[in-house]
Amino acid sequence: MKKELSTIHPELQTIARKLPAITYSRKNLWLMNWVMRLRPAPKMPADIVIKNVFIPAQTDQARIRLRIYQPRSRTAPTSALLWLHGGGYVLGNPEQDDEYCAQYGRELGITVVSVDYRYAPKYPFPIGLEDSYAALAWVAAQTQSLSIDAQHIAIGGASAGGGLAAALAQLAHDRQEINPVFQLLVYPMLDDRTVLRSDLSDKTYLAWDQKSNRFGWESYLGQPCGGEDLPAYAVPARREDLSGLPPAWLGVGTQDLFYDENVAYTQRLKACAVPCEIEIVPGAFHGFDVFDPKLSLVQAFRRSQIAALRKYLFL
Repeated sequence: MKKELSTIHPELQTIARKLPAITYSRKNLWLMNWVMRLRPAPKMPADIVIKNVFIPAQTDQARIRLRIYQPRSRTAPTSALLWLHGGGYVLGNPEQDDEYCAQYGRELGITVVSVDYRYAPKYPFPIGLEDSYAALAWVAAQTQSLSIDAQHIAIGGASAGGGLAAALAQLAHDRQEINPVFQLLVYPMLDDRTVLRSDLSDKTYLAWDQKSNRFGWESYLGQPCGGEDLPAYAVPARREDLSGLPPAWLGVGTQDLFYDENVAYTQRLKACAVPCEIEIVPGAFHGFDVFDPKLSLVQAFRRSQIAALRKYLFL
């Protein structure tokens, strides 16, 4: 299917023209995971130390891998960011965000912990969310071994990882065991009901279209989108009362399938007196920032995230 590119930002036109038109499904999911594993690893800065640790899951006997990024020179306990990678709730790994996480660590001097959570269809809700909570609890308990300040932990993620981060903020708020100070939501996947909209054409959206969105949500939920009897925390946008959640930053492009649901969630957070900033990037499609970090559009987008993290992690 030929995509409509006239509304794409000029800086992103070259990338947009080269993007293959892919719809994710059960038939090609194995291939997408295989391709992701073949991606060359970016060169990591020498002043960032990366290590992997394994922690026990809270719901079964599984072990969860955490990928930890820390500045090599640390003189005092640092703030921390728990990071959740994207992948439509059906694929992905922490390594895909190595560059992102290293940048957070370098520019802010913080510890970043990226979670290799289990995902659908093999592991539907609530497994990925519970894995994320187990990681958050572990980070909060590692004040000495990681040299972090447990009172200054943020949570964040991109795409489905942003949706998981939003759900994790809700879950942590209700359990009252750990209190994240901030949520960083990068074009988050928040609302299964977007799948039901007939006005969103697959010709308009790059990287993640309506067919892929339906596959991702229904794999994660284990049922058709739009159902009335969904369990709590399964779909962040379905929560009625958002009051009391940590402050948020949300960033999304106008040509992203998630644009409307992201703007709506931001408005609802503000209506519930939750401090919330939104960064809207004209003409940007889903995942636009992962292809070329040198673009001024991408650099501005990341600077906005860094500024928001600095504001809330160092209060």
